[in-house]
This record gives sequence, structure tokens and C-alpha cells, in this order.
Amino acid sequence: MRIRNIAIFSAAALGGLIAGSLMGPSPVSAVAREIIELQRDVTNILQSQKDLSSQMTQDHTVMKTLVEQSGDNVGKLNATMNSLQKSVQDVQANSGARLDTMSTQVQGVSDNLEEIKSRMGKLNQQLVDLQNTVQSLDAKISGNAPATTGSASAPPPSGGGFAPSGGAAPTGGPAPSADTLYSNGLRDITSGKYDLARSEFQDYLKYYGDTDLASNAQFYLGEIAYSQRNYDQAVNEYDRVLTNYPKSFKLAPARLKKGMALIEQGQKPAGVRELREVVKRYPGTEEERRARAKLKELGVATTAAG
Repeated sequence: MRIRNIAIFSAAALGGLIAGSLMGPSPVSAVAREIIELQRDVTNILQSQKDLSSQMTQDHTVMKTLVEQSGDNVGKLNATMNSLQKSVQDVQANSGARLDTMSTQVQGVSDNLEEIKSRMGKLNQQLVDLQNTVQSLDAKISGNAPATTGSASAPPPSGGGFAPSGGAAPTGGPAPSADTLYSNGLRDITSGKYDLARSEFQDYLKYYGDTDLASNAQFYLGEIAYSQRNYDQAVNEYDRVLTNYPKSFKLAPARLKKGMALIEQGQKPAGVRELREVVKRYPGTEEERRARAKLKELGVATTAAG
């Protein structure tokens, strides 16, 4: 539009100059010179307009390229953020699994200490019994006690060991000792040999189900199932601890892990009830702290409303 106005103005001026030349006394050469200068000015203006249009086209191309590059950078940044978010989620999930494993290992160490104390008590009692037996034999020998009448005494067990208490060994060969089964089970569960540990704890319950550590063996069967993501079996194993061993010190961790296993199964309401029971029944314990943290993570209150 601007160029057209300039052209019209230039044509009008040119017409005016021609008319003036015809009407006035100006020489023909001066009029021709002005016409040439005016044509040159018009040509310069048209060239400037062309250069300006070319520059605008180049600037538009550059801006378009920059916008496309910015879009690509934003896309790459979004992909990087999504990857970072996934990595954080993976780290959190792995951290939770490692915490569960560490918790199992700590409990295993604690139970090892309890087992050692129990074994030391048994050894002390055996030493006392042996000392009393030796003193009794010394008293008989020094007093020249007569030989016992009746049938001859049975020979000691081969190898000089003590006969197992609780009657004869099971048919098909003697069962492994309680200490051996339990220690091997703890060792294998802490080293990740879950199938072997399960077999050892099952044998422990089969032969020594009425001992003090039977509830521990039952609890570790639940831990093995939980570690292998067999949550339905884990719930059943933890339930046996709660039902069969009401005086066990594994009640709090069994109820806590039962609640977590139910949540992993997708049974959130039932799992929340179990976690709230842990908060209610075992205040001040590590299990209560973990139950509260899990409830907070789920976005539910630690006590039921109403």
C-alpha cells in the first residue's frame, strides 16, 4: 500500500513537472533531469522495499527454527523428567524391599541371640547334671556300694553321646536337632536361600512344634512367603502365629506384616484394620512406628472414625 501511494505520488509529481514544463519557462533539460532523479528515487524505494521484505522473510525463518528447537528441547526435558521420576519411584520401591530384607535380617540376629542364650542355659544345666552324676558316682565308689541287682545296665549310646530326650527317635532315622534346624533356617533365610529355609523351618515345627522358638519358625515361614511375593500364603502363615502362639513375642511383627501383605494383595480395608490394631495393641514399639508410617503413606487415619 505504501509503495502504491509513493508510485501514485511520484506519477502525480511527474505529471506536474511535465505540465509545469509545458506551461512555465523552465528549460527542457532541467525537467528531464528532475524526471530522471525522481525515477531513481522511486527505484531506490522499490529496492528498499524488496530488501525489507527479504529481511523479514529471513527473520521469520530464523524465528520458526528457534521455535521448533525450543519445542524439541521442551520435549526432551519432559522425557528426561519422566525418566527421572521413574528412577525415583524405582529407588523408593527398591528401598522398601531392602528395608524389609534388613528388618528380617535384624530379627534373625535377635533370634540368634535368644537361641544362644537358650543353648547356654541348656549347656549350664547339662554341666550341673553331669557334675551331680560324677559326685554321686564318687560317693558310691568311696562307700564301696554293692553292685545293682537285677538286669545289667544298658550300655551307653555309641559315640559316648547323651541319649535324646523325649523318647525314641522318629521312625526312619533320627531327626536333626532343634538347634541345628533352627540355626540353619536362620542362616539360609538371611542369605536369601528361601526354599531351603522354608524346608528347615517346616521340619522344626514338625519335630519341635512345642518349643519356645516354634513361634519364631512359624513367623519366618510368613517372612519367606512375603519375600517371594506370595502374599496369600504369607497372610496364612502370619495368621498361624497370631492363632497358635498367643504369648509369642512375634505377635506385633506378625500382625504388622499381615497387614502389609493384605495391602499388597489389594485388600486395603483389611490391611488398614490390621495396621490400626498394631498401633492400638503395641504402643511404643518399632512395629507401631512402621504401622503409623504405612497408614500415613496410604492417606488414612491411624484410628477408625466414630
